[in-house]
Amino acid sequence: MRKQNSEFLTAFTSEASHDIKNTDYFGYVELDNFACYVMADGIDDQLEALSARLAVTAATSAFLEGPSMSRRAVKRCLKAANRALLEAKSKTRLKASVIIVLTDYVKLRYGQAGNIRLRLYSNGFPHHETTDQSLTLDMVKEERVSQDKVAAHIERNNLYAYLGQEKDFHPVVSRKLKLTDSDVLALYTRGVWEHVDEGEIRDVIAEASDDPADTVNSIEDMLLSRQPEDLNKYTLAVIFCNKLFADPNKKRKLRRVLLLMLPVALAAGTIAVMLVVRHNKRVEKREQMELGYTDTIEYIQMDNYPKAQEKCETAYDLAKDLKDARMITELGDLMKLVEAVMRGQQLLEEEKYTEAQEAFLEAAKRAEYVDRLGADYISQRLELTATYISVYDLIYLGDSLTANLQYDKAEEKYLEAKAQASKIYFNEGRTDALDALDALYETQKEQRQEEDEARREQLTQEEAGNQLLAQGDTAYAQGDYESAKVYYSSAMQKFVQLQDQVQQEVIQEKLDIAQRKLDEKEKLETEAEKYIQQAEILSDAGDYNSARKYYLLAKDIYAAMKEEDRLDEIDRRMEMLNIKEEGQVPVPAPETELIQ
Repeated sequence: MRKQNSEFLTAFTSEASHDIKNTDYFGYVELDNFACYVMADGIDDQLEALSARLAVTAATSAFLEGPSMSRRAVKRCLKAANRALLEAKSKTRLKASVIIVLTDYVKLRYGQAGNIRLRLYSNGFPHHETTDQSLTLDMVKEERVSQDKVAAHIERNNLYAYLGQEKDFHPVVSRKLKLTDSDVLALYTRGVWEHVDEGEIRDVIAEASDDPADTVNSIEDMLLSRQPEDLNKYTLAVIFCNKLFADPNKKRKLRRVLLLMLPVALAAGTIAVMLVVRHNKRVEKREQMELGYTDTIEYIQMDNYPKAQEKCETAYDLAKDLKDARMITELGDLMKLVEAVMRGQQLLEEEKYTEAQEAFLEAAKRAEYVDRLGADYISQRLELTATYISVYDLIYLGDSLTANLQYDKAEEKYLEAKAQASKIYFNEGRTDALDALDALYETQKEQRQEEDEARREQLTQEEAGNQLLAQGDTAYAQGDYESAKVYYSSAMQKFVQLQDQVQQEVIQEKLDIAQRKLDEKEKLETEAEKYIQQAEILSDAGDYNSARKYYLLAKDIYAAMKEEDRLDEIDRRMEMLNIKEEGQVPVPAPETELIQ
């Protein structure tokens, strides 16, 4: 009766930002005795409209459970919206600003968390306005920021109350505000108030017609005509309270009750009271059954199956109590549908994906009995379940490829599994795919380490062999052919171990040359020794000049061989020869036979 005998007109607009994302959401429910208007501004811009929509859906659902405009009802709606964001399955924490307005078509009460603004106008003038729960507004109260700077202040979106808070969630709940005919209620997000002044909105509303859509269009045209570069998504809702509900029986009700109570009590007595109570209970049960039936359908349409199950079971029990065969059948079909979906959801949470798929297929069959109610949700669940199964099929295929050492193909399957899991926020599947990738990379790493170790060992052996070869070349250049031969032989061992045939041939050639040099050296040393022996014989015979001649012949050989020690030794012998020559009278050289 209240809604039918009042006139509340609503119009709104909601537009996406420049990157085609709209994380705002507005929804409202107008029942017979109460109405609920909810606007949310998603702070989680990377998740398209998820938090705002969840908040509005949860708030309106909480309102529908017990329509009222009490302070407790507002808090219940706010808590339900906050809980919905905290419990949402999301990779990131969901957050949103929100404002909830409840009315009985005579008065209103609102609840707010964040910086969505409400303005109530009477006769074109502001009658009541909200205050943002932001750091900027605190600075305004402390007179650190002027009111005209709020729309552009850097801390205007730094909120201390918003949906998505785990602790210290303290939203604002207003007192009851009395409405008058022709009042206008405006709700709008930061995309509007950052670019349109409050005074400009007031002027548009003061000149408003009877159609709220005209007012919404005028404010939106004013916003868009300025073409602000930083224009974000925005939402604006205007509610015209053209006529409030006036209870025609307010005084009569009290008088009628007083007049009827005594006659009814005296005339009907105890039996009449019992019959009335019984009848009223039956009527109440039927109303509760029909309400439960309607609620079940609405909750299924909102994809809230736990609540749908609760309402359906209650309504089904009432139908059996009332022996209403038609409702028993219809509620029974709804209950089977809800139970199938709930079973599928439970199996999905238990990660029994194949069984969950079978349960959702059964739910799809049950949906055919109730005019395909919930078919879209069931289809989404089936697609989701198929993706879950596909993720693990890809991981299993990657494992098989890894076992067959086909690492590149295995990596492709794991990456595909991770991509599919990430796309549907399937954290468990994504984690399993990442674990499989880590194991694959670890296997490849170990294999590369073994190959690198073998290569390093080979390089070490090569380096040692080359160093020995270089040392041999140095010794050879210095005429130390014996040492050169030792170094070449050691280098040969290294390259034999490395199976380097080319280097072996090179070293063998150097060994042969060194050996030839050793043979030549030995021959020269023998010749030099003969010269020294002949010099000694001549020296003993006193033929010092001839002796000096043979010493010089030996010295030439040792000089060519770079035998410094032997050169020094011959020098000492020649010095002794000079001393002997100076201390004695020359004597004729004896006839001696030279050593050949």
